[in-house]
Amino acid sequence: METLIWSVHIIAAVIIIILILLQQGKGADMGAAFGSGASGSLFGASGSANFLSRMTALATTVFFITSLTLTYFSGTSHSGEESVMQKLDMKSGEVAAPAAGGDKLGTSEKEGEGDASRVGEIPE
Repeated sequence: METLIWSVHIIAAVIIIILILLQQGKGADMGAAFGSGASGSLFGASGSANFLSRMTALATTVFFITSLTLTYFSGTSHSGEESVMQKLDMKSGEVAAPAAGGDKLGTSEKEGEGDASRVGEIPE
């Protein structure tokens, strides 16, 4: 069900983009007033604006409904799980304690040898 809603949501978004790009701006009729003749279209000067604006409103309504539905699904699908902060608290208790001599992690130092004897050593 959620996949179907995602599909409708994406299709509605693409349709909105296409419909908005097809519409004329408010200033397009100003050019027709000076004789350029750019106001003509497939459905007539005012018919195209009404048809395209109504289709845009319909696609926008579908987009908002699918957005709200997806929001509802995302909130109810994880209802049994804990919050992120509770998971973080559980994991912080599982962290291992630092090794003894925390500044010497990863080194194998024999007893009795100091740091001065390791100055020229090449690690293997």
